[in-house]
Amino acid sequence: MANQNQPILFAIDGSLARITLNRPEKRNALNATVISGLKDALRNANMEESVRAIVISGAGQDFCSGADLEALRIIANASVADNANDARSLMELFVLIREVSVPVVAAVRGRALAGGCGLASACDIVLASDSARFGYPEVKIGFVPAMVLAILRRNVSEKIAFELITRGAEVSANEAKEIGLVNQVFSDGTFERNVDEYTRGFEKMSKSAVALTKSLLYQIDGMQFAEALETGVDVNVIARMTEDCQNGIAGFLKKK
Repeated sequence: MANQNQPILFAIDGSLARITLNRPEKRNALNATVISGLKDALRNANMEESVRAIVISGAGQDFCSGADLEALRIIANASVADNANDARSLMELFVLIREVSVPVVAAVRGRALAGGCGLASACDIVLASDSARFGYPEVKIGFVPAMVLAILRRNVSEKIAFELITRGAEVSANEAKEIGLVNQVFSDGTFERNVDEYTRGFEKMSKSAVALTKSLLYQIDGMQFAEALETGVDVNVIARMTEDCQNGIAGFLKKK
């Protein structure tokens, strides 16, 4: 485990890599240091052979409230080039989440707002506690969740996405599940245990098959039907040649 005073905590817990936003006094708000730390932790987790899933959570009562006040002050006074570099750093985080070979799971307790909601949405799976709240309030201060929209548009319908980002309202965990923003909602009282049970379920799956499936799912986004099928052929062949697949088939045939 990293120094407990660091803004990002990283630990390997058996088959899980745990990444914790550790600024509870600031509702785990994002800044350049936090974003850089998240990227480093994701890369470190991806290098661990034992890891089957990565869980991102927030210390304290909230998951993440978005950009902190100092980050907003910097944005307000930054040059075009500086703002572009800052935005690109966040873009790199979102891309990295998809490039990591194992599932990245957001465990959301409390509020996930603005960039914090974007971070959760960028993860492969979102698990929420009963009392969790989600929202994109950027429009209220003249800001646009521009990169987040590329992810949100792929998670929910066009009209729901429009409503979320132009009205700036918060939605409950159950509402977020209904519209496709959240995968599962668990009781507040058993949330940590439920998240642990859910994510450790990946131990039973083939790591190579999950990695190939994740890569293919995002790779075919935007492809024409025939091209997506052709890409599927290539991945199918690769999967057949893996040790996991060959051992799995051999074991299945032996049972029969």
